[in-house]
Amino acid sequence: MSHKPGSSTTEVRDWLDTAHRELRRHADVLDNLNVFPVADADTGSNLSITVGHAAEAAHLIEGRDVGELLVYAGQAALEEARGNSGMLAALTLTAMGGVVEGSTRLTAEQLKTALMAAHVRCSSALTEPVPGTMLSVLDAAGAVPVPDTSPDGSNQQLVEWLDLVVAAATCAVIDSVTQIPVLAERGTVDSGALGMLIVLSALRTALAGHPAAEDPVVEVIRQHTHPLSDTTLERQDGYEVMGTMDLSALDAAELRHELDDAGSSVIVSAVGDHEDGYTWRVHVHVADPETALDLMRGRGTARNVTVTTLAAEPR
Repeated sequence: MSHKPGSSTTEVRDWLDTAHRELRRHADVLDNLNVFPVADADTGSNLSITVGHAAEAAHLIEGRDVGELLVYAGQAALEEARGNSGMLAALTLTAMGGVVEGSTRLTAEQLKTALMAAHVRCSSALTEPVPGTMLSVLDAAGAVPVPDTSPDGSNQQLVEWLDLVVAAATCAVIDSVTQIPVLAERGTVDSGALGMLIVLSALRTALAGHPAAEDPVVEVIRQHTHPLSDTTLERQDGYEVMGTMDLSALDAAELRHELDDAGSSVIVSAVGDHEDGYTWRVHVHVADPETALDLMRGRGTARNVTVTTLAAEPR
């Protein structure tokens, strides 16, 4: 259904629906590209599942506040997030929503600030942020200046800016080939970075009211997703453990430190607050899942727990 350009809650819901649909469409490609931080071939499924929860939640909240909608959708996604990529996608939504709460429509300047906040939030959630990933795409998008060729705050300015954002994000995805050794060996782009480009391209489509004449995602897939070498990836050992916990800020910080000592790819991020503290989503890669589960039990009760092997079939 077409509509005039804008950024009301209707367009934001359309954004999340479109992002979910496009992530599902490209899920197999994203899974096949997934070699960093571990080659477990699930970035596409993780992103589509996580953003799907956000899209579903967005249709459950009423009102005209676009920031409130994004925070609600992001928190719902974070509660059900899958994998590193899913966690970062959910954090992106909550960070963006926090910046624009109280607004009934979005401007280019607001969205620029929101994307910058998302980059900071996602970077701070990781123990060791790495360039060439979703973080680089968010950084490139947030750095795009708002054009002065249209009236400030106008829909025309917003659409022009989104065109520039998608172009900058596309360049960041292509640059990822040279930023991470395993990607350089294969000659392919980072899976999570491409996933974030899909999300930002969907944002342009929804807020502009029509798809772009050329889909950058299709072009990136055509040129940068076929391995240029016969590099054989080693089979990954270990497990991904995720769960949701109600903890004080101090307990969450101490749990993060303990998980850093026990494993890698640790993310402990707040979903929301309540009377006794905060709800946190916990993510870690460990050799033995019981190691992480014991540490989590030592701090409280975990719910919505998933344990997934990091091993993937050779590709």
